Order: sequence, then structure tokens, then C-alpha cells
Amino acid sequence: MLQRMALRAIRGYQKYISPLFGAKCRFIPTCSAYTYEAISVHGVFKGSYLGLKRILKCNPLHKPMYDPVPPKEKKCQ
Repeated sequence: MLQRMALRAIRGYQKYISPLFGAKCRFIPTCSAYTYEAISVHGVFKGSYLGLKRILKCNPLHKPMYDPVPPKEKKCQ
């Protein structure tokens, strides 16, 4: 439920708020798309952490680049 709420909030941002500012993200995929995928793959807590780390790197001091969401680690049995 928390994951679904976080994903809806990101979609709302992408649809209503992001277009007001234009494309300014220095990464591919965009920070909001990255965070959406990270939460979908890793869950709300780790995904939000990964998204926050990514957003903090989105500044003029960091060079633009392709930065995909890391795959979910498989647990050893």
C-alpha cells in the first residue's frame, strides 16, 4: 500500500508538476523515472533511498550520464 502511494505520487509529479519546469534532469532515465523504477524493483524504502541518492547527484558538478537502476540482488539459499 505504501509502495502504491509512493508510485502514484511520482506519477502525479511527472504529469502535473514536472512539465511546468521543463526537462532539466542531467541523467537518463530522469530522476523521477529512476525513482519510480527503483521503488517498483526494490520496494519503497530501498527504492526511495536510491532515488534520493540520485536526486542529490543531479547538479552541475556531476556530469550527465546513463545511470540505470541496479538489479535486485538475489538471495543465496
